[in-house]
Amino acid sequence: MTIRKPIVAVTMGDPAGVGPEISVKALLKPTIQSVCTPVLIGDLGVLQRTSQQLNLTAKFNVVVDPSRAVGKPGVIDAVDLKNVDLRSFEIGRVSAEAGRAAIEYIRKATDFALYGRVDAVATGPINKQAVNLAGCPYIGHTEMLAAFCGVADPLTMFWVRGARIFFLTRHLPLTEAIRAVKKERIVEAVVRIVAELEKVGLKQPLVAVAALNPHASDEGLVGSEEAQEIVPAVEELKVRGLNVVGPVPADTVFVKALEGRYDAVLSLYHDQGHIAAKTVDFYGTVSVTFGLPFLRTSVDHGTAYDIAGKGVADSRSLEEAVKLAAVMVAGRRGA
Repeated sequence: MTIRKPIVAVTMGDPAGVGPEISVKALLKPTIQSVCTPVLIGDLGVLQRTSQQLNLTAKFNVVVDPSRAVGKPGVIDAVDLKNVDLRSFEIGRVSAEAGRAAIEYIRKATDFALYGRVDAVATGPINKQAVNLAGCPYIGHTEMLAAFCGVADPLTMFWVRGARIFFLTRHLPLTEAIRAVKKERIVEAVVRIVAELEKVGLKQPLVAVAALNPHASDEGLVGSEEAQEIVPAVEELKVRGLNVVGPVPADTVFVKALEGRYDAVLSLYHDQGHIAAKTVDFYGTVSVTFGLPFLRTSVDHGTAYDIAGKGVADSRSLEEAVKLAAVMVAGRRGA
C-alpha cells in the first residue's frame, strides 16, 4: 500500500519581509518535494514578482483546495488570497496592510488544518508591530494560533541538529520568569513534553531539566531554586515513572543534548534556550508548537525588513521547518 505524502500548508508570512523570498526558494527545493506536498498560502502577485526578481523559473499552480495540489518539481502549489495591493505596497516597511495579510494566511492555514485538508502547518516570519497595527491582540504566532484553535497553553519546542529544546516560560520579563520556576509548573511541563514526544514516535524519552543558577547553584552557594523547586520536581517525576534528570547546569545541558545524550531539554526561560539553539545554527533552528489540534512548525527568525527584496535571504530555516513537519507527521502515523 502506498502511503500518501503529508500535505503541509506553508504560510508566506509578512509580505513586506523576506517571507515571499524564502517561500519561493524553499518550495522549489527537490528535498522538500521528496518528503511532502507543500501548499503555499499567500498572495500570487507578490509571489510572482518575487520569483521574477530572483530570476527563478517558478511555475505557480493556483488551487482553492490543498487536495488539488500537483506536487511536481518546479511547480509551487499556491492558495491565492489576493490580499496585497501591489500599487501601494512597500517592501521593507512595517504596515497594517502587511500585518493583516499575514494574519489572513495564518487563519487560512489553521482552517485547512482544523478541517483536515492539510496534515501540518509551517509558518513564515511575521512582524509583531505589523500585526499589532492590524488590530491583532496577540503578541506572536503561538498566541494567535492558540486563540484560533481555542487552546489555553501550547507547548513550544526548538529543534536544532537533532536536539529538542522546550520552554517552561516564553515571553516573560526575566524577573517574572524566575518567579515562575516552581515545582508544580516543571512537573506539568515535563509530563506534557513526554506525552507529545511519544505521539511522534519517541518511546520513554529522556528529558533533562536545565538548572536556573550557575553550576546548578553549587549546593546552595549561588541560589536556592534548584533545591527548593527543581530537585523536588525531578524526584516527583521519577516517582511517576518518567525518564528525567536534573537540574543539569545550563552551560553543559545543551551540549549534551546535541551529543544525543538527552531526547529533550526543558529550558527554564526564553533566552536560555534561544541563545543555545541560535548560536549552534541560527538558520537551521526550527520552532515547533505542540498542544494544538495539528502539528505546526515555523522559521525561527523575523521578517528581516533590512534585506527584504534584495535576494540574499537564507531559506534554510523554512526548508527545515517544512521537512520537520513532514517527518513528525510520519512519526504520528507510525511510519
